[in-house]
Amino acid sequence: MVIRQDKNKARHKRHLRVRAKVKGTAGVPRLNVFRSLKNIYAQLIDDVAGVTLVSASTVEKGVEGGGNKAAAREVGKRIAERAKAAGVSKIVFDRGGYVYHGRVAELAEGAREGGLDF
Repeated sequence: MVIRQDKNKARHKRHLRVRAKVKGTAGVPRLNVFRSLKNIYAQLIDDVAGVTLVSASTVEKGVEGGGNKAAAREVGKRIAERAKAAGVSKIVFDRGGYVYHGRVAELAEGAREGGLDF
């Protein structure tokens, strides 16, 4: 248990370091990623107003295999589709302290395929 706690603490420190540089606005919101062992979650956040504009995750119906790369790409496409409906096309990417690799990278590629620019 101690190892997991230390890894999460280190990830949280990296996330805070990234958040010091990445700010989302209403025009250019922040695409935040949270990855658990079983699922992946994404939100578009306006940090100025402190609100979540749209969100998507593997917990939703219609997404198969919550913890794999194909599901992460599907979540990226869904978040892009919802962002387009909300009138957002340009975003800043917040990897949440995770390495830009695997499921996090697949989510980003899915969002790019869906038409988001970052």
